[in-house]
Amino acid sequence: MTYFTKYLLVLVLLIFPLHILAQTIPLGSSLIANDETTPWLSQSGDFAFGFKKIQSQNQFLLCIYYAKIKDATIVWHANDGNLVPRGSIAELNPQKGLILRAPKGKMIIWSTGRIGSNVAYAVMNDTGNFVLVGFDSSVLWESFRYPTDTLMPTQILEINNKLVARKSESFFVPGRFYLRMLSDGNLVLVTQSKPTNFDYDAEYYNSHTSDSGDEANSGYRLVFDEFGSVYILKRNNQRLVLTPPNVPSISENYHRLSLDFDGVLTHYYNPKSTGDQKWSTLWSLPDNICLAILEDVGSGVCGFNNVCNLGENQRPYCECPKGYSLIDPNNKYGSCKPKFVPSCDEFGQGNPEELYDFDVVTDVDWPLSDFERIYPSAEEECKKACLEDCFCAVTIYRSNSCWKKKLPLSNGRVDTSLNVKAFLKIRKV
Repeated sequence: MTYFTKYLLVLVLLIFPLHILAQTIPLGSSLIANDETTPWLSQSGDFAFGFKKIQSQNQFLLCIYYAKIKDATIVWHANDGNLVPRGSIAELNPQKGLILRAPKGKMIIWSTGRIGSNVAYAVMNDTGNFVLVGFDSSVLWESFRYPTDTLMPTQILEINNKLVARKSESFFVPGRFYLRMLSDGNLVLVTQSKPTNFDYDAEYYNSHTSDSGDEANSGYRLVFDEFGSVYILKRNNQRLVLTPPNVPSISENYHRLSLDFDGVLTHYYNPKSTGDQKWSTLWSLPDNICLAILEDVGSGVCGFNNVCNLGENQRPYCECPKGYSLIDPNNKYGSCKPKFVPSCDEFGQGNPEELYDFDVVTDVDWPLSDFERIYPSAEEECKKACLEDCFCAVTIYRSNSCWKKKLPLSNGRVDTSLNVKAFLKIRKV
């Protein structure tokens, strides 16, 4: 795309808002949650607003998705990601905006909320933005103002707004990870306790764009512009650019910025010419989420007693250590339960060497589960100290130091730079 073409595109968008250029959806239009209803399409057919069946269940998600991509990637969803039964109805109402009703049309499950004026029509824009328009052509409500886990080109994340990762790859309710644009000007990636909704202070990413000495130097928007560039805009119009220099053409590729369920913020692109290949990663942050932070409270990236390791494309994967298994076999990022829990009641029933042994793993640690440190210590002394301590579940040995740890273990990670040995206590029988 030439500079002149880019300039012309911006000029057209300024003169003719996208909701004026696009096809309109009239009042009274409705969608039914089933396999036959045609969604509301954008003018190009790139985006669809409608119901998607999730994992072949008989339940549906009201959402915006890529209509021409084989996996129909979802970029926005209603009702906090909660699924609704077959026969549910989404309807365009002049006073209440978009409403989602239970089957048979009685109970309202979700709505766009108070919109302040009567709706004239709706538009599914080619940007992926669903808009409710008033009789004076004003925007009364738009999905871009209420993002879920994804930002699209031309979309802005304002101060005090956020992206919320879904709970799992196919479970769209809010998960633990949040990307927030704080009032102090910092963009932060943090976790939140579920179901208490308590914000942990630990940060997996911080843009450090706050300036307490001069507010004009502080950030106040995360911008995903029409050319595919992502940056934090400061009040003095300076930018902290997050995108690498060479961005695949936005006219030839679909782009999205998603906070994935595993906590990694990723800029994806997919050629429009094919539409069925997997999304490619342009950039992501943090570089290694397994090592990015130590949470004083909470489990870390993976669940309690689990271990985080970095895989392909900066994605974390979790694996229970030997002697542990997933509490929920369908959630590999969840917590692991021990097959054996150290008990002080067993002490005195025999020699500890006859009762217990150790499984040895290297380069694995749970840094915040210590309850005692022994220094100096030899390796065998470290093992013996854990063997004879009924509270000790794991001991870590490195550089003449020994750390005893108790359950549950948190912030588990593989870190090859530590050169540590972990001894996990197991029962011989």
